[in-house]
Amino acid sequence: MELKPFISSAEIDGIVSRLAAELNSDFKGRRPILVGVLKGSFLFLSDLARKLDIEHEVDFIQTSCYGLRDIPSDEVLILRDITADIRGRDVIIVEDIVDRGHTGRALRKYFANKGAAAIKICTLLRRDGGCPDLKVDYTGATIDKGFVVGYGMDYKEGYRGLAALYLME
Repeated sequence: MELKPFISSAEIDGIVSRLAAELNSDFKGRRPILVGVLKGSFLFLSDLARKLDIEHEVDFIQTSCYGLRDIPSDEVLILRDITADIRGRDVIIVEDIVDRGHTGRALRKYFANKGAAAIKICTLLRRDGGCPDLKVDYTGATIDKGFVVGYGMDYKEGYRGLAALYLME
């Protein structure tokens, strides 16, 4: 397989800075909890958290739609849960990519059932036209077609450590 450059590390830094500025503005005076969706969001969440000026907490949840398959399932499994009590809290779900929207919809419902006061979704990438029924509150960039790897995103657990984003061809 060939990797085609998609978004450089410098462009990623600009995207993360813009998203952090939006969150700083929207959550000024509040203390949200950022919930990174593992494994793909870990680098994005790390960079985002360091650029935030607002008080915040960080937690993680691990879900699976892919596992080691090439084709995603419609079922979203929670493999590892958050540890924080989110009752009455502002929750920001931090995703690497919102594609079909299954994870975002499932986590919104899950966190609402746990008593979150407000639930927002912040994603590095969003598939263009992929899930019009899911409200994504903060989007870094859109992608048309293609499978993305790098900057935490993988193909069968490989390529996560690449500093930029690439399309697999």
